Amino acid sequence: MKYQQQFLKAIRSKIPNSVSLIDEIASVLEISYDASYRRISEKSKFSIDETIRLADHFKISLDNLYSEKEKVIVEKTIEIETLKDMLHYFKSSAEQIALLTRKSNTILYYSAKDIPLFYFMDGTILSKFKAYVWLNLLNKEQKNIAFENFVIDESFSEHMHKIKSTYENVIVNEVWNDTTINSSLQQILYYYEAGLLNLKSANALCKDLKRIIGLIQEKCNNANSNFAIFYNELILLNNNMLLKTDEKLTMFVPYTLLGYFITDNGDSCKNVHQFFEQQIINSKPLGQSGIKEQNLFFNRMLRKIDYYQEKLNSQVDLLF
Repeated sequence: MKYQQQFLKAIRSKIPNSVSLIDEIASVLEISYDASYRRISEKSKFSIDETIRLADHFKISLDNLYSEKEKVIVEKTIEIETLKDMLHYFKSSAEQIALLTRKSNTILYYSAKDIPLFYFMDGTILSKFKAYVWLNLLNKEQKNIAFENFVIDESFSEHMHKIKSTYENVIVNEVWNDTTINSSLQQILYYYEAGLLNLKSANALCKDLKRIIGLIQEKCNNANSNFAIFYNELILLNNNMLLKTDEKLTMFVPYTLLGYFITDNGDSCKNVHQFFEQQIINSKPLGQSGIKEQNLFFNRMLRKIDYYQEKLNSQVDLLF
């Protein structure tokens, strides 16, 4: 099928059968009926500007239509080097996720190599610490500022709340394993040993981490919740995220600490969706497991936090 025929077929699928394709294209491009007819009959071709205008209006992915199967065109999140960049990142993320999840039956899949950032969107000390860590790792000039002197813009809370609210209003399937909590604990230890985090803050962060684990277990046992967590012992996780709506699948693939490639390429997203479903089949659904299985998983998390707290406090004891 020729490119223009493919494009016209895609547009036709986006409008009701009772609507004239000629009239619709004439309206969008602001051209005459005759000019529209010539394009539909392929007596004349769409210009690049017209193609982009139509694709944008009808929400048609041109890469899905025309790219080779082994190639995927992606969008990417903004690069973060400053606190201002991070504010822009969370603002645009909140807007994009809200747009993608506007339907009530949206399903979110998350491969939790690290604790999903949605849990750090509630304005607690751990929320501030995560922003501090992210900026330290992405901005060379941030290195020697102590956590206690780090000031976060109040507008962060607004955008974080929007992201958290969106997350809580969709169906969520998270896949975890025993290492999901590790990076958060190691970050607390690292910045304490580097002299950039005091002991009081370090202990408060561990306490807040226990709160999050308790919150997840509580959600896991809530029969009315749209939340499910799966324990996978077989594979390494990667922080991939997939959103499934009635209209399409959208995949988020991490390439830096907070940077994601985003695509709605049909074949690629379908493969990832199938892979998530397979992971879930090979995982233990903790919400449906017995008390013993569930407690074994969450207690391992809590014991890790206790181990790191003991390590933090024992270093102080050695000084005296």
